Amino acid sequence: MADPAYVSSIPVARQTAEVRAQFLIKVYTHLALAVGAFLAVETALFLGGGAEALYDFLASGGGMTWLLILGGFMVVNWIGTQAAHNLANPQAQYLGLFGIAAAEAVIFAPFLYWVFNTDGSGTVAGAAVITLAGFAALTIVGIFTSKDLSVLRPLVMWGSMVALLAIVGSVLFGAVLGTWFSVAMVGLAGVAILYQTQNIMKRYPEWAYVGAAVQLFGSLMTMFWYVLRIMSARR
Repeated sequence: MADPAYVSSIPVARQTAEVRAQFLIKVYTHLALAVGAFLAVETALFLGGGAEALYDFLASGGGMTWLLILGGFMVVNWIGTQAAHNLANPQAQYLGLFGIAAAEAVIFAPFLYWVFNTDGSGTVAGAAVITLAGFAALTIVGIFTSKDLSVLRPLVMWGSMVALLAIVGSVLFGAVLGTWFSVAMVGLAGVAILYQTQNIMKRYPEWAYVGAAVQLFGSLMTMFWYVLRIMSARR
């Protein structure tokens, strides 16, 4: 009989259809929980005046303030990702998942506050629908395609690095990243979703569903951010 510890470490793609189905159900259930946590924190920030305070803080502090917040988010994201992949500690995994959801809510709050007060709730709802539809379509392709999507990994890595440098440069030097940058970022997020969807099947064992949800949550929120930017810019 095979060692249970060894069997449980086999990637999901190499296990039975039933195991794969259960894994995907758990991944997307936890992804939905992260989105729910994001919405809960966002609602609390709006009702408590935190979103307006963050918007005023960023508006008065200039680009360096935004860089500090972005840097803080990157630190929280790194810590949360490490915790979510701590497979020996389920409590740390959930803390990482919901910690990242809360950090995303704080980052989104001033932007959403601005959109609600300039374009209205219809723009936010429209961006959410488009994002969810795109995510669902990409997920289906990522799960059922027979093509090896690992070739997308360098594009995701280098594209993310270039995008981060562009964002930092725009803040430091006052450059405007226009609509085409947002379109490119939506495309990059889509490529990341495709790659990550297949990658979690090929590399993750069946008990790593929280870490898998963290991977997908980051790309989902990136896509939503830039879809919202595109839609708000058209008003």
